[in-house]
Amino acid sequence: MQSTHAPAGVGAQGPAILPLPAFSDNYIWLLRNQGLAAVVDPGDAAPVFDALEKQDLRLRAILLTHHHADHVGGVLELSRATGAVVYGPALETLPHCDFPLQEGDRVQLPELDLDLNVLDVPGHTAGHIAYWGRAAGSEPALFCGDTLFAGGCGRLFEGTPAQMHASLEKFVTLPPETQVFCAHEYTLGNLRWALAVEPANRTLQQWYQRAQQLREQGLPTLPSSMGQETGTNPFLRTQQVDVVKAAAVQAGRSLTSPVEVFAVLREWKNNFK
Repeated sequence: MQSTHAPAGVGAQGPAILPLPAFSDNYIWLLRNQGLAAVVDPGDAAPVFDALEKQDLRLRAILLTHHHADHVGGVLELSRATGAVVYGPALETLPHCDFPLQEGDRVQLPELDLDLNVLDVPGHTAGHIAYWGRAAGSEPALFCGDTLFAGGCGRLFEGTPAQMHASLEKFVTLPPETQVFCAHEYTLGNLRWALAVEPANRTLQQWYQRAQQLREQGLPTLPSSMGQETGTNPFLRTQQVDVVKAAAVQAGRSLTSPVEVFAVLREWKNNFK
């Protein structure tokens, strides 16, 4: 896969997954192949139109993970202007959706080298979905919206700790080489918190140093990988001894299940400065 750390030049046509920065910290992911494109969670139409023009691409599809405005705000403008078909979660109210999806469905667009399986991942929102499979020369790839972040996970706006924990456990079963295309540049803040949970985790220390270097150069820290996340992200490590101990100290009581550990970690992260 072409590096996501630098935008492609004008007229570039090779398969790639590229980040389009939006707002203060969002990434809209652009999937490109043979002059065609798809985008994931376009909260703002402007960066997408700009990329389509500069790279001479035609927008074929829009993939949505959940209903929040910073993920769907550009959908109507883009779909009306380009005729792109819109895929999104069946259980959420969206500005527009041609193909409502739920777990077990697949999105197959051979012209974009795209074959993605849909996962139901409630927690951040009640009907949040994720896409996992092959996309624009990258396999395996995960588009997880606001369910999983590098070093973190989404806040529980509509779901329960048990739901979010179960959703994240679906990701843990994916191959470690899975490229994780999160929707926000939250990595440094998340890793500072993760180091408070697991200060002795050497892999986490190294990842934080690398992420700092990338941001100092103005580069994205994403995509991450599932192997990296299972080794460093406390929300995916709720059965690791050091994580359980740290959560119990934070809670001031013993914790008897991974869901309890997750709930304490989520509250800890909510209040972490």
